[in-house]
Amino acid sequence: MLFCLTANHRNTDFDVLDRISHVTGTDAADRIAAHDFVRGVIVLSTCNRFEAYLELDESLLDGGAVARTAVIDALRDAGVDAPDADALAASAGSVDGDDVVHHLFAVASGLESMVVGEEEINGQVQRSLSAARTAGTTSTLLEQAFQRAAHSTRAVRAKADVAAGGRSLARIALDLAGSRVTDWSTVRVLLVGTGQYAATTITALRARGAEDVRVFSATGRGEKFALKYAVRAERDLGEAIARADIVLTCTARYVITADDIPDSSPRLIVDLGLPRNVDPAVGALPGVELMDLELLGRHAVLPELGPGAHELVGNAAATFTAERAAASAVVAVRTHIQKLLDAELARTSSSPDADAVAAALRHFAGVLSHTPSVRARELAAEGRIDEFEAALGTVFGLDVAPRLRAIDDERAAG
Repeated sequence: MLFCLTANHRNTDFDVLDRISHVTGTDAADRIAAHDFVRGVIVLSTCNRFEAYLELDESLLDGGAVARTAVIDALRDAGVDAPDADALAASAGSVDGDDVVHHLFAVASGLESMVVGEEEINGQVQRSLSAARTAGTTSTLLEQAFQRAAHSTRAVRAKADVAAGGRSLARIALDLAGSRVTDWSTVRVLLVGTGQYAATTITALRARGAEDVRVFSATGRGEKFALKYAVRAERDLGEAIARADIVLTCTARYVITADDIPDSSPRLIVDLGLPRNVDPAVGALPGVELMDLELLGRHAVLPELGPGAHELVGNAAATFTAERAAASAVVAVRTHIQKLLDAELARTSSSPDADAVAAALRHFAGVLSHTPSVRARELAAEGRIDEFEAALGTVFGLDVAPRLRAIDDERAAG
């Protein structure tokens, strides 16, 4: 059984999301995975979302409620303060069963993002899968779902064109900042951070005509980043801010405090980080206008979806679910045919034309198993896989249920 706890910009305060984001995804995943009833877990933590995807033991009673408690308790143990854990328990949403696949596909495609169709989220989803692999907390079913989510995203972007405008939080922030800018070519811009958001922001700035763009990195990556994107690297944060009219931040660490603001010159600071990259007290300083994720969520004019995006995601999720439901029946058919094939190959192994006969029989076995496999998936999609399984028992004497139990036992042991 799949389960997902989701805390996001729609159901949880940004301040709570901010403090939860200080907990590393691998730490939370390790603590969740320690439960015997958890077969796998992947944690997705982004600038406006915290989600834990779990595969649970099918025999677990009231699995959704038990899993929800396990995730909240893991966050407490990982260092989330009691008030924030309580707030999360009260506000976060839960999804279970096949609905988890649909939710994951929608998230990866950007349909659940604050900026609908944003470009960055799919990469974040796939990096969360990579982190789970490294930590050893993923499972076969979660692997399959996350990998298929990437394919779903490409289909949505290709057919529904949700990313036609190059959507991202950075671009939305620049759209809002544009009301304060007469001529972008005269604006001095500082980027704090060298991640994907910084790269996206440079493209958006240049599209608006910005010429004076600089970058600062607290990790020492500024020089390499600057060379790659033809901008200037800054080595001192305070001096860099002094020379900037607009500062945009999105890094993996807390950066700017009131002490870093050198004077009261008018400047706009855009904080796209979670955890926050800018102390909220900075917004109270003379001359500073602070724009953060919460403000963007309230006031940004979000682009509309391309046609059919939700339908594409729904179809992709339904196909994945149907294939999974049909998997045991397909395996049963193919295993039955393979046993017959092996017996026939053994019988003809001494034939002078054994190699040619074997090749022909293997081809025939593949053709023979194709149509039943297709029909199994079609019937699963219609909710009729039980009819197909019953037919296997009637025609071939195959019992799919024991095979399913064996597969579950093998996955649980692994």
